[in-house]
This record gives sequence, C-alpha cells and structure tokens, in this order.
Amino acid sequence: MSTPLKSLYLGAIASGCLFAASAFGATEEATVIELTQVACQFVESENGVDHMFETASAQDCEAINAESGDQRAADADVIRLKPGSYVFRVTNQDVPYELGFWLRGAGVVGRVSLPSVSGGGLVAGTTKDYEIELDEGEYLYSCPLNPTLDYRLIVEG
Repeated sequence: MSTPLKSLYLGAIASGCLFAASAFGATEEATVIELTQVACQFVESENGVDHMFETASAQDCEAINAESGDQRAADADVIRLKPGSYVFRVTNQDVPYELGFWLRGAGVVGRVSLPSVSGGGLVAGTTKDYEIELDEGEYLYSCPLNPTLDYRLIVEG
C-alpha cells in the first residue's frame, strides 16, 4: 500500500456491521466490514447481542453451540453486499485464546469456485484486516478456533 489506510464511516447495516470506505492508493477502494468476536459468536451477526457466553476453550463453544446454535443461526442476520473489494476487520474483544477468521463460498461448489480468505493470530484485544474481492454468490464466515456458528453472507449485483 502506498498510502496509509484511511476510513470514512458511512453507516451501519441492520446487523450493526459498520461499513467504511478505505483508500489503498489513488485508484483502489475497499469497503470495511467490522466484526467483533466474543466467546462463541460474532456480535454483529447475532443482531448486535453479546450473549455473554463464558469460555476457556473451543470445547466450551462446541457445547454452547450444540445447545443454542440452531436457534441463534435461524435468528442471525445475513450480510448482503454487492460484488467488489472488501476488508473484514475482525476484533477479538475478550476471548482468552487465539482466534481467527474464515470466509469461504457456501457448499462444495462455492468453496471451490468462490474466493476465500482466512487467518489466525487474533489474541484478546487485537484486530486484524482480511482483504478479499467478492464475486456474486453465497458465502459463510466463522471462526473455527472460537468456534462460532457459520454465518451467511450473500453477494449479488
């Protein structure tokens, strides 16, 4: 990047995810989607509600999701975007172990044919950016290390 990342907040979608325009040089722009991870969930994806789950390990989240995951997934917001450049800015708010982020195409065909981005290294209190060019299609995003639900994202022109 030739210039520093600059953000201009434009508003929030119904789920509470903030969008921002970011300049990566003179001609390329990306929209920033901010997501906050807490124990076993992304807050914005669950209607801005922090369920205040307590976890010391991934196994705790597996048990929590087995109990409440189906209902939470049914109630979760779906992010809807246009094709284009995006930065998913993910923050580990207070989970006491390392987290990550994984965005990929939904289903077997989507996983093979659509772009994906992933990475780890999110210790408590840190934020990382995950850049991606999204094509039309249906995606899932989650944290396999937390682990969270598979939240839906739809890209359509």
